[in-house]
Amino acid sequence: MEIRDNILLAGILGAIVLVTGVFTYRLIKDAIAHKEEVRKEPGNPVVQAIFSFFLFLLSTIGISDFALSMSVYPKAKWVETKNMPGTMNVQCAIPCAVMALAYINAIKIDVLTLTVPIVCQMLGSYISPRYVVKFPVNTLRKIMAGALLLAFGFFIAGKVGIMPAQDIGGVQLTGIKLVLLGIGTFILGALNNMGIGSYSLAMIIVSSLGLSPAAAFPIMMGSGGLSVPVGSMQFIKEQRYNRRMALLCSTFGLIGVLVAVFFIKSLDITVLQWFMQALIIYTAFTMIKTAAKEDKKEKASPVAG
Repeated sequence: MEIRDNILLAGILGAIVLVTGVFTYRLIKDAIAHKEEVRKEPGNPVVQAIFSFFLFLLSTIGISDFALSMSVYPKAKWVETKNMPGTMNVQCAIPCAVMALAYINAIKIDVLTLTVPIVCQMLGSYISPRYVVKFPVNTLRKIMAGALLLAFGFFIAGKVGIMPAQDIGGVQLTGIKLVLLGIGTFILGALNNMGIGSYSLAMIIVSSLGLSPAAAFPIMMGSGGLSVPVGSMQFIKEQRYNRRMALLCSTFGLIGVLVAVFFIKSLDITVLQWFMQALIIYTAFTMIKTAAKEDKKEKASPVAG
């Protein structure tokens, strides 16, 4: 059993390195082919580089990079709404892979129970981008607003003790429960490409099936390390992402991850978390307001014609 687990874990880590290598090649190839577009994309590159560093430093210590990106990019006008899902996924592929390599073995879990959701989430992430890119801009705006409110809800649930305790439950699933875990994480892979983070939802799924909620951490790490690059390659293929932010986050964001992994051993981020929640609520309702205005325009346009 131990030999099997070691082989499976080595396979997961090897697959993360391989898939991320292929992703990196495609990202660089696309950036070189469109270097003029990269130069013309909006925003100050120096400010964006600094933001990229802190975005993934904070992500490594527990502040959602999806939520922060959704809060900043529309206001800064760095990324078009239609390119938000692709940008958020492509920009985090390399940082997520490094986080996975650093932390995937931090919490013990049966390796088969770890492998099944990683593979299923990767499949969901591969299939969904071709549909996400076809969504109308206003639909994407509503989805992102909903994702932000969902993230806020999970944060409050954790603070008031509604979320399950981390030390309750097992470390292995078999039979139908393992199948259900695979189905659930397949759906999470699809949702991830719409800007809906998977960690809190993964906690709910694993705890409802009898696993320790802490098991969501290695599942999220492994799934992020594989499913995000796989899904992101589809966004690169569809040309639906901001190349400059993807490149800056893949370099300066990677540095932020390494700083957090090697130098930040403990940090009280409570104040920062509450500040983030205020920003999330403000951004979500701004998106809802904008979406409502666009809906009114669409309803009024046939009459005007």
